[in-house]
Amino acid sequence: VVLVESGGGLVQAGGSLRLSCAASGFTFSSYAMSWARQAPGKGLEWVSFIDSGGGSTTYADSVKGRFTISIDNAKNTLYLQMNSLKPEDTAVYYCAKEGRGTMEFTLGWRKFGSWGQGTQVTVSS
Repeated sequence: VVLVESGGGLVQAGGSLRLSCAASGFTFSSYAMSWARQAPGKGLEWVSFIDSGGGSTTYADSVKGRFTISIDNAKNTLYLQMNSLKPEDTAVYYCAKEGRGTMEFTLGWRKFGSWGQGTQVTVSS
């Protein structure tokens, strides 16, 4: 399993970014995916979930209405469109694949155990 995030950067408050997560080494269309983030000095925070078919999505209250998760199964890619960014959105953003792993994040009954290396998002005020 290989997950490679991209699209992070420095943006002013109110701006937008689109993160991408290129997946390989597994059948992308068969697995649910999530985005999580870790702000400086804080623990990992789940951000958003999408099921394997893309028909079901959920969001953390902190990003609901501002972020949109999506998938392109033809490109084996997961996206996170982030609008109306706030300084508190500053974090390293990770994509994660459903399944067991050495470091697992639990969302309900699902476990996400494969992670990318992360992409830094910095929002200036």
